[in-house]
Amino acid sequence: MTASPSPSPSPSASVPPASVLFVCVHNAGRSQMAAGILDHLAGDRVEVRSAGSVPGDRVNPAAVEAMKEVGIDISAATPKILTTEAVQASDYVITMGCGDACPVFPGKTYLDWALDDPAGQGVEAVRPIRDEIKTRIEALIAEIDAKGKVKGKA
Repeated sequence: MTASPSPSPSPSASVPPASVLFVCVHNAGRSQMAAGILDHLAGDRVEVRSAGSVPGDRVNPAAVEAMKEVGIDISAATPKILTTEAVQASDYVITMGCGDACPVFPGKTYLDWALDDPAGQGVEAVRPIRDEIKTRIEALIAEIDAKGKVKGKA
């Protein structure tokens, strides 16, 4: 007698994680904080990318400091150029209210989060931006979980 197949497959490497791309012009503040928060909260359940159309030279030091306050280290992050390939490889493409245009592909979820720009501001001004991003990330994870795109936890 042969073994019967299991009724439903268990989560495995064959089920790809959801992937999220955060985009803002310089990829130095909002998108880096969002990537750090999502990576921290979802771990390897979500593939996280960030990019910008005109990447800055470095991540905003006030953003790095604000993130460090909540136990997330983005000091090693570097701004990256937005590519068509990054958009194609992502399930969710989230622009950060900075007017960046992304290539549009069918089957992707596009969101625009209107957020204040932390550029040139001190950590006091960046904290509420960080906190708003965290709130939106928590809702995003719940949405991804509801769609069954995140492997692991039910």
